[in-house]
Formats: sequence, structure tokens, C-alpha cells
Amino acid sequence: GEYFNTIDPVGEPVFTRTDPMIDIDYGSNSPEPNAVNDDGFSVRWRGELQAAFSEVYTFYTRCNDGSRLWIDEQLIVDKWAWVNTVVDTRGQPIELVAGQRYSIRMELFNRDGNSEAHLLWESASQPKAIVPSAAFSPPVRAGNPSPSNAGVGAKMTPVLKWNAGIYAASHDVYFGTDADAVAGATKASPEYKGAQPIGSESYDVGKLAWHTTYYWRIDEVNDASADSPWTGKLWSFTTGDFLLVDDFEDYTDNDAGNEAIWQHWIDGYGVATNGGQVGYLMPPYAEQTIVHSGIQSMPLSYNNTAGVTNSEAELTLTYPRDWTEEGVAQLSLWLRGYPPSVGSFTEGPAGTFTITAAGDNIGGSSDEFHFAYKTLTGPGSITARVDSILNTHDIAKAGVMIRATLDPDSAHAFATLTPANGVGSMGRTAAGASSFSTYQADITAPHWVKLERDVAGFFTVSHSANGSTWQPVELSTPTAIPMDSAVYVGLALTGRNTAVTGEAKFSNVTITGNVSQQWTSQDIGILGNAAEPLYVAVTDAAGASAVVTNGDADAATKNVWTEWIVDLQAFADQGVNLTNIDKIAVGLGSKGNANAAGGSGTVFIDDIRLLRPAEEPQP
Repeated sequence: GEYFNTIDPVGEPVFTRTDPMIDIDYGSNSPEPNAVNDDGFSVRWRGELQAAFSEVYTFYTRCNDGSRLWIDEQLIVDKWAWVNTVVDTRGQPIELVAGQRYSIRMELFNRDGNSEAHLLWESASQPKAIVPSAAFSPPVRAGNPSPSNAGVGAKMTPVLKWNAGIYAASHDVYFGTDADAVAGATKASPEYKGAQPIGSESYDVGKLAWHTTYYWRIDEVNDASADSPWTGKLWSFTTGDFLLVDDFEDYTDNDAGNEAIWQHWIDGYGVATNGGQVGYLMPPYAEQTIVHSGIQSMPLSYNNTAGVTNSEAELTLTYPRDWTEEGVAQLSLWLRGYPPSVGSFTEGPAGTFTITAAGDNIGGSSDEFHFAYKTLTGPGSITARVDSILNTHDIAKAGVMIRATLDPDSAHAFATLTPANGVGSMGRTAAGASSFSTYQADITAPHWVKLERDVAGFFTVSHSANGSTWQPVELSTPTAIPMDSAVYVGLALTGRNTAVTGEAKFSNVTITGNVSQQWTSQDIGILGNAAEPLYVAVTDAAGASAVVTNGDADAATKNVWTEWIVDLQAFADQGVNLTNIDKIAVGLGSKGNANAAGGSGTVFIDDIRLLRPAEEPQP
């Protein structure tokens, strides 16, 4: 097990030990005090695995938080997400041969709180159980190849990388286009490319051919061991039928090693006229869930407000710089955004308020809703009549809320009415904690709800059919929820349906206590994009530049992956020398002939490629 003080297991581990099996409960403690963080750590286990039966096996990771599992370099489990609970994740079935050794690699990350990791397997002859220590052996062979084994669409200038076997003193590299020749090669064979010293687990193969399959093998060598060399697996990859500008797969969270995405795609940090931000502020820096292909894409946040007119990120190219090579004539990139916000808050007639919202829910450890609020200092209350609530979901929620912050995971108390689940008392006692709730059935709009905060910090929910006779929600009790003196108080709506816009109407709204006068409203936890123009710009080595704008004005608000193809001639027509392109930039806002309205959001970019012209269909 290799332990890292980062969410992604990259760079050098801070601690290494041999774990006999993957069946560990860390609780809320550090895996190794004074070496590994209590929170915000990751682990990579590497080894070899033998099965007792020749049959199809299914593996499970039982982890808190995220996990990934590779068997024989095949990604079997991909649950690299914060779950804040123990989850069994079923992997893709894989056929194993009894007695044969397979490489195994499992990764875990812990964001905060409790953490544990367990690896289980089952087959026709093997009941579901923890994989025992007898099935494991140390990782004596090279593993974790890059490019990935059997991968397609690899760049034409790859650098081969791998993890060293634990006993290796050096690595013998074999490479070629004939699978049998590479598999059987010796040091006398032309496929032998030389030895690499320990600590240098990489080999630059130079420029390769277009759309060709290559094979490689790494033998681990240690002359002090009678078992040396440890012959490696035969790996392969196929170069693309395109020139790869960037697929974002090579970036890591190792900013000390200059491998972070924002160290290559330069954004608006420190530039007052550029509202762009590449990646996330904390690891993982690249997006690892919303991807077009592979395991990463580039998140590009834009903020064209307060005098900023465009937001962009720029990459300086090493290869490809000749954008006429191999007859390419088109630039292709894939993009995805978020739909625009549907949240709103209006008054009319006087004293009647209408909120619209989408949102997945108010509940769990994080919320998505529209909030119309004022500020409250100290004790106080809010009362409202929920006149109506559109049934976008049986448990769509409209009501009155007091909230510690405007963060999605904030502590809060909520008196809510639903279309079909009655009236409820809800809340969250601490940021990021799970919500509590209790409901009283057979109550529908119109109906009154009230939420009170006393001087001791206890919150009480009550409801009424007429606004004068009040009673608590069944099974609810005053609940202490720690908050600062200054809080947010107001009206909340979640549609419980991200595809449909919900609506609720409120009247007879009364707020008591030391409260501000003006209403403010915004989405909480709902990501939405403004429809800003999307553009791509290129600059040649002489400094000439050209900009092409996407013809779809709503491109940034499409929440499905969409390919954008640009004819390279559009850059050449603006005076750019396509044979020596120095930089490419992707941005949103006013640049070239684009006029931006001024807004913000986040788009995701993936798989930037240069393509040959599409063949004309045959008659």
C-alpha cells in the first residue's frame, strides 16, 4: 500500500507498507499518524492476484469514500466520487484462469470523516467474501502502463510510463509493431530498446505512425535475485486516426511536478481582464466525472462580469505544431455545459410571491433549490402561507427556511410543504452532515408553515390550516442547530426534478426579529450557465492570431457532449500560418466578432483533435 497526502495518488507516496489484504477500517484516524493525513488522503495498493478456479469472477469494492480497481490492467470498478458513506460497488465481471498471476491495483481516497476499504470477490465456486491474503503476492512485475493497455486513440508522440516492480534494479524495454516479436524478444532482438535505471520508469519512443498498433513489454531486472528477470506482460496501444492536441489524460494533481492542468492551460489568474479559471481549486484539479472519453476533462469556469468581457485558457503547443501534417483540415473539440438557471423570485400582486426552481432536492448532505432571503441577526421567526406548489415530484418542497450560509451543504432548519407527502420538519445540524426529517401526512396547499429560532439556538417547526391555530409537525421536537448570530431567513423551493421547472406561490409572509429590509434570491447548489459566445483562438510562431466563434449562441448551455468542428482554413484566411501553430486558446465572451451579454458558468472541454476531411459519401 502506497499512501499519499492528496486526493489523487500521484507523485511520491508519503508512506508505504505491506498490507496482507485489503480489509481495513481506518475510522476517523490517520492510516499512519505523523505521516498520513487524517482527512484528504489516498491509497494505492499494487500486487499480483491468483484465483483458485477457472471461471468468471465479480469483484466488489466496499469503501468510504471513492475507489477504483484494475485487474490485469482492465478498469473493473470506477467509483471515484465522494460518497461519505460505505458503499458496495460491483465491478465488471472478468474471466480468470486458476493459478495464473494477474496484476491488481486498487485505489481509495478519503475526503473527510470516516474511511475504510475492503475488496471482495465471488464466482460460481467462490461465495462472496473478502479476497484472502493467500490470493495476493507482491508486485514484482511492472504495472500501470501508460498509454493504457489496449487503448486506442493514443497520441503519436507518447512517452511510455509504468510503475516499477518492488524488487527491480533496472528495466529492460521492448517495443515494436509485431505482437509475437515483442512477446518473445530478447536483448539480441531489434525490439530491445535498452535498459532504464530504477527511478526512471519512462521511455520516449519518438514520433509514431498514424493509426497503428504498437506493442511493448517491460522486464524487471535485479541481478542479485535468482528469480530475475521478471518478464512483463505484453501491452499494446493504437495511435489515433487523428493528431491529438490534448485529451487531458496526462494531467495529475502533482503540481510540485508541474503536472497540474492549470500549469499548462494558462487561465486568468492574476489577469484582471480574463475571467477564466481552469480546473478546481483543490484536488482533483481536472474533472473526473463529466468526461467525454478517458477519465478526465478540463473544467473551464468563466465570469464575464464587473467589466470583464472574456474568459479563456491558453495552451502552448509542443506537438502538433504543423496543422497541415497528415493532411488534417479540421479542428475537433468536444464540449458540455450546464443549462441556464430557471430559478426566479417575483412579487405580484403585492404581498404574493412566486418562486420557480429546478433542483434535485433539499436533503441528504447537500441541497439544490432556489432561495429568496433576507438576513436575520439573533432570534426570530418566519411565517408564510404556501398557496400552491406545482407537483413536479410528490416530494417537491416549498416552505420557510433559516440557513447558516448560502453553501449547498449548510446547516439549516426548514418547515416545508409537499404536493403528496404532507407537511414536514427538516434540517441539517452541521455543514455536510446528513439531513433529518419528519412528515405529517394528508396535508396539502394551501397551508401555513412557521419556523422559529429562540435565543438558545433551538428551532421549532409548526403548521396551521388558518394561520391562527398552530401545532407542531407530528414527531418533531425543537432542535438545536448551531449557527452564528447572523443567518439567512426566507422562502425556499426545490422541484425534486432537474428536468422540469417547479413553481410555488406564497402569501402572508411575516418575518420577526432583527431582519434586513431587501429581498435577495439565488440558486443554491444548482449549477447554471449564462449563454456566452464560445470561441477558439490560435496563434502562430510569428505572433499572428485568429479567432473562430461557435455558431450556436447557446453552446455553453448544452448539458450533453457536443462536437464542435472548425475548418482550419478559417484560421488560415485570417493570416495564420498553419504549418507552425504555437498556441491554442478556448474561451467564452467577447473576442473576435463575438458580443457577450456578460455572465458566468462552467463548461467542460475534452478530446481536442486535428482530423482529416470526412470522406464524401459514395453515390
